[in-house]
Amino acid sequence: MKLIINTPGTYISKVGECFQIKNDNGKHQISAKKVEQVLISTAAALTTDVLELAVENNIDVVFLKNTGKPYGRVWHSKLGSISTIRRKQLKLNEVPLGVELVKEWLNVKIDNQMEHLTKLSHNRGQKTRESVKEAIDILIEQNKKISRVDTKHGIDKVRGTLQGYEGYASKVYFDALSKLIPEKYTFDGRSRNPAKDYFNCMLNYGYGILYSSVEKSCIIAGLDPYIGLMHVDNYNRKAFTFDLIEIYRGIMDKVVFKLFSTKKINDEHFDDIEGGYYLNKEGKQLLIGEYNKLMEKKIKYKGRNIEMQNIIQYDCHQLANVILKEVK
Repeated sequence: MKLIINTPGTYISKVGECFQIKNDNGKHQISAKKVEQVLISTAAALTTDVLELAVENNIDVVFLKNTGKPYGRVWHSKLGSISTIRRKQLKLNEVPLGVELVKEWLNVKIDNQMEHLTKLSHNRGQKTRESVKEAIDILIEQNKKISRVDTKHGIDKVRGTLQGYEGYASKVYFDALSKLIPEKYTFDGRSRNPAKDYFNCMLNYGYGILYSSVEKSCIIAGLDPYIGLMHVDNYNRKAFTFDLIEIYRGIMDKVVFKLFSTKKINDEHFDDIEGGYYLNKEGKQLLIGEYNKLMEKKIKYKGRNIEMQNIIQYDCHQLANVILKEVK
């Protein structure tokens, strides 16, 4: 389970092999053996014994901004795997495999977007179905263009082209989503921090949760979160994490859209501050609860029955093996 701390003033201490949580809601204990990650998204205090207990049990402690994006984490000092993976990962910028991987990730992302739109268009009126079909046709064309991009000369030569195709596909996708969501919550494209509307506000926070999971999976698999392909390296920016998260954004898209379409969202889940919206405690609890339920489900994935929450880790290990095997 993920241990979520989102009540201001919470105090976390160690009692035996348990985390003890104390706040205005009372006091309770959770065994460290049941926890895979601690997410702290509010003002809280914790003891060094808590951090030691987390490290000993291979639990990372992640600190989140209001937007859901991690700004820090406590993690054990062991490398996830041999340093050969990182050395070979650096070479991906120069070899055809680097471009092939980026193309694959973007194709998967757009495939997920098309699948989501197709399911949402069922049982809609003819005009809406036709509008969705037009959007899907554009996504199909963008995917074809991505597939046709030359791999011979390395990612630096084609990065801008790939970003252009992906960016246009995302714009068309979110425009279509806005027409499918209940009218009260329609939005004008993507907006980030702060979000200009409720949908983007919740989506941004959800992406932040995904970001922390992808970064953790990279570390465990021995991949360097900073050595990016699609996203250009910048100081202190985990570019490779931004690359890989593209594959999984569809997971959070479905969770967030379902919350709006089933009318579980209301104005009380958001705070209007700084010219935009942030998700408050109640909104975070709602989103994380729905996300955790989805992550516990088993699905057929690449020939295996696997829990959704283990897919990212599985993919990162597979990617590390590909890099070790194919990069000379």
